[in-house]
Amino acid sequence: MRVLTALADQGPGLIEHQAAQRYFDRNFSCEAVKILPGEFFVTTREMLLVTVLGSCVAACIRDPERGIGGMNHFMLPDAGTGVMSRSARYGAYAMELLVNELIKSGARRSALQAKVFGGGRVMATLANANVGERNAGFVLDYLAQEGIPVVAQDLLDSHARKIYFFPRSGRVLLKRLARMNNDTLMRREREYQERLSRDDASGDIELFS
Repeated sequence: MRVLTALADQGPGLIEHQAAQRYFDRNFSCEAVKILPGEFFVTTREMLLVTVLGSCVAACIRDPERGIGGMNHFMLPDAGTGVMSRSARYGAYAMELLVNELIKSGARRSALQAKVFGGGRVMATLANANVGERNAGFVLDYLAQEGIPVVAQDLLDSHARKIYFFPRSGRVLLKRLARMNNDTLMRREREYQERLSRDDASGDIELFS
């Protein structure tokens, strides 16, 4: 089992972090957390995790026996800015943060299941780099290598998605969004992509067996 060390190190290279935007969702009458690009969240409580995806991907991972679950929202760095190994390292880093936080919260790695979403071709500036396709391919490859079964997926295509994930039950609601409504999403993903290109996403984190 791979372990991620130095999670407490909040140095300048650490991009992925716990989501902090909590609110009460009136439609579902429950506490909710909005997860933005570069964030993740894990909970043992009855609540809702929400994110909007364009080229990014989100992995919703849970232990169905213990009702512990979480979601991340990440994008691989543009392959044009450096060697492909940096992209792979960042993707593994983003996924390990989520998995390790689940285990710290009481989930069993052997029981984990995943539902994955996103990787849409919604931004012209990213389409030429096949960012959505690379994100989708990476998350599926990673989960296969780690032995975490994918029990549901909605990837690729040309639309954005809004995801509602209930970690305790594993229920996911998906809403496809029209391109004309994606201005805020596109701005957030552009800013996130620029930040990934500037920073070393892995920092001093070391993955080991």
